Amino acid sequence: MKRVVRPLRVVTRVVVFLLLASFSGCTPAKKTTGEETAAAVTAGKPRIGLIMKSLANEFFATMAEGAQSHQKAHADEYELVVSGIKDERDIARQVALVEEMATGGVRAIVIAPADSKALIPALRRAVKAGVIVINIDNKLDPQLLEKENLAIPFVGPNNRTGAEKVGDYLATKLSAGDAVAILEGLRTSENGRQRKEGFEAAMRKAKLMIVDSQSAEWEMSQASTIATSMLSEHPEIKGVLAANDSMALGVVAAAKAVSREDLLIVGFDNITAVQVAIGEGKVLATADQHADQLAVFGIEAALQRIATPEAPMSDVETPVDLVTAETLGE
Repeated sequence: MKRVVRPLRVVTRVVVFLLLASFSGCTPAKKTTGEETAAAVTAGKPRIGLIMKSLANEFFATMAEGAQSHQKAHADEYELVVSGIKDERDIARQVALVEEMATGGVRAIVIAPADSKALIPALRRAVKAGVIVINIDNKLDPQLLEKENLAIPFVGPNNRTGAEKVGDYLATKLSAGDAVAILEGLRTSENGRQRKEGFEAAMRKAKLMIVDSQSAEWEMSQASTIATSMLSEHPEIKGVLAANDSMALGVVAAAKAVSREDLLIVGFDNITAVQVAIGEGKVLATADQHADQLAVFGIEAALQRIATPEAPMSDVETPVDLVTAETLGE
C-alpha cells in the first residue's frame, strides 16, 4: 500500500478515533436546537456539516457512522450535522443542503459531492460567506475550480490507483485477448471517471479487450439491467469491472439470471454485502477506501483549518487497498 503522509494532528486524532470506536457503538449525531447552537458558539465549539451522497448506499451509511463516532469521542471540540440525499443522482437536493448549511451557522462543510461540477457554484457562495469547505470521496473538477479561483482541498483516495489495482487482479485470472466490460458510475463525477481510467489502464496492460462500457449511474438495479443486456449481446465477456459495489451486486444478479456464474466480477468500496459475495466466490475483488475513516479525515482537515486559518491548504491522499478472498482471510 502506498504510504500516505498526513498532518501529525490528523494522524493522532484518527488513531484515537480507531481505538475509541472499537469500544463504543456508533450513535446518531444529535440535532441541535437554537439554544444549543448558541451555547456551542459561546463555548468556542464549531459546527461542522457533513454532506454525503445516498445514505441508502451502505458505503455512505458507514461513512456517517464513522463520523458520528468520532464526534462522540470529541464532543468537547465540535458539533456535527449529518445530511445525505435520496440517491446519487439527486444533485439539486445536495446543492440545497449546501445552501442550508452555509446559512445555518456551520463553520465548515465536509462534502462528498454527487457531481464534480454542479456543486461548485453553491460551494463558492459558501466559501464567500466564510465557510471552510473540505472535499472528500469524489474530487471536484480541478479545471472549474481554477476557473472560479476557488481553493478547496481534496481529502480522499486516488480512485484511479484503486481501480487499477482491482483491474490488475482481475487480469491475473484472465488471458490476453479475453473480453471484458465496464460498468461506469456517473460520468459527471470525477471519481467515476478516475475509476474508469484505472480499469482501462489495467486492461491495456494485460491486453484484454473492453467490448462494452456503459454507465449504470452507481445504481444496483440499473447495473443488473445493463449487465444482462451486455452478456446477451457479448456472450464472450469473461469479466465485468463495476465502478462501485452496488453495481457489482447488480452484475451478480444478472450473471445468475443468465446462468453465467463463471463470470468474474470486481467492484469498488468494500461494502459488507460484497465481502460476503467475495467469500462465496460470487465477486472476485473490490477496493477498500475505508469508508469508516473517510469523513473523519475530512473533519480533521476542517478542524485543522479552523485552528490555523492562515496555513496553506493542500490535498491529502488517503489509503485505498485491494480486497480479495485471500486478504479477507488474513
